[in-house]
Amino acid sequence: MYKKIVILLILATAAYRFFSSYESEAPIRKTPAKAVSEFSPAQPRNIVFKCDGRQHCSQMRSYEEAVFFLNNCPNTKMDGDNDGVPCERQF
Repeated sequence: MYKKIVILLILATAAYRFFSSYESEAPIRKTPAKAVSEFSPAQPRNIVFKCDGRQHCSQMRSYEEAVFFLNNCPNTKMDGDNDGVPCERQF
């Protein structure tokens, strides 16, 4: 009987430590992210981008970065319908 209680306490402690460390690593965003319209012009943020071999939308961190890569870097695969707007499904 005591063996079961000890095992249960060990499992509960391990679960508590796992979930409390997971919560501290991934904070919950309390404010919604600002949506970027595909029709609004990108606002310059004084951020310097450089071509580093990334080609896909999943590798981009922002709409502005995707626009830069589409206009300045070779072999990008972000504008499937060739309308000049990258990553239409993502941003």
